Amino acid sequence: MPWFALYTKPRFEKKVSERLQQLGIEVYCPMITQLKQWSDRKKKVEVALLPSYIFVNLDNQQRDSVFTVNGIVRYVYWLGKPATIRDEEIQNLKDFLKNKMVTSFTVSAIQVGQHYTITSGPLNGLQGIVAKVEKNYLEITLEQLGFKIQLHNINSKQEV
Repeated sequence: MPWFALYTKPRFEKKVSERLQQLGIEVYCPMITQLKQWSDRKKKVEVALLPSYIFVNLDNQQRDSVFTVNGIVRYVYWLGKPATIRDEEIQNLKDFLKNKMVTSFTVSAIQVGQHYTITSGPLNGLQGIVAKVEKNYLEITLEQLGFKIQLHNINSKQEV
């Protein structure tokens, strides 16, 4: 069975995942822990690695069954068909988060419209097009998955 990417309402990833699991659908919602700062305290919060995206593993005939869950907006489409994600890509993402691997890359001399291949991490090997480059901001469009990656607080010589 193929994996499909679903687009959810903002900050509904965890709720949608839980409800789909209750329906017996295999779901993967990659989560990371971030330290959030409020005016009076700091707290570790679990947030989605890919905001508004979750992955489901089901047959083409079952695809419509996910819309019984509140919070799902649509499937992510690629070339007029729901985008499918290979098992290896989902496993790479799981391994990355499980092992808490540290990846680094250097941003330098990147220009808008340039093709960019991700060389490490869970999205290793995916090619995208640079959509925006500013002083501390880089945006890459990953057409295969139908979304953009946004990297903040980056300068041209800083490793992330």
